[in-house]
Amino acid sequence: MKIEFVKKITDYLHLNMFEITYSDTNGREKIWSFASRNDPPKCVSGHFETPDAVVIVPYHTDKKQLVIIKEFRVPLGDYQYGFPAGLVDAGETIETSVIRELKEETGLVMTQINRLSPPIYSSSGMTDESIVMAYVDCSGEVSNEGNTSSEDIETIFVSPDEARELCCNSQIKCDVKTWLVLSVYGETGRVNW
Repeated sequence: MKIEFVKKITDYLHLNMFEITYSDTNGREKIWSFASRNDPPKCVSGHFETPDAVVIVPYHTDKKQLVIIKEFRVPLGDYQYGFPAGLVDAGETIETSVIRELKEETGLVMTQINRLSPPIYSSSGMTDESIVMAYVDCSGEVSNEGNTSSEDIETIFVSPDEARELCCNSQIKCDVKTWLVLSVYGETGRVNW
């Protein structure tokens, strides 16, 4: 398999569509369309080391509970259960992005980073977007003061029993990464870092 040619289809600030012409294993030319936050996309630039975003798995050390959010997501036209997350700004470290996004979305303060994943991919058939999952301890009180007008976020503290209930609830929409963490937390009572 070999990338032959890339064509940018859209020209937006944070996300664009690309059409990649590639050769398959039989040497036939094929086309694949996907979204990327990078121009050129990572399959062309080879810059896979820098993540596009962070996903924060916060554990509130005073309440002894996992923190999740319920946020309106436009592509779903509904609310989704997930973790605080956001893009890594230009020139920003992963740690700085984690601190900023957690505070903006929940009002909580990160007190310690317990574990950072390498850049990982959640939907590589549709995008080259990579994230770092940051398992952190946090403290403080919930606030929506840092939310922008395009964010509708509710912060929720979750016990292991509540995590198990959420994982079995087919009536809610849940982010895949969040479901996996909640599943482990619900079964073990631990955030696995």
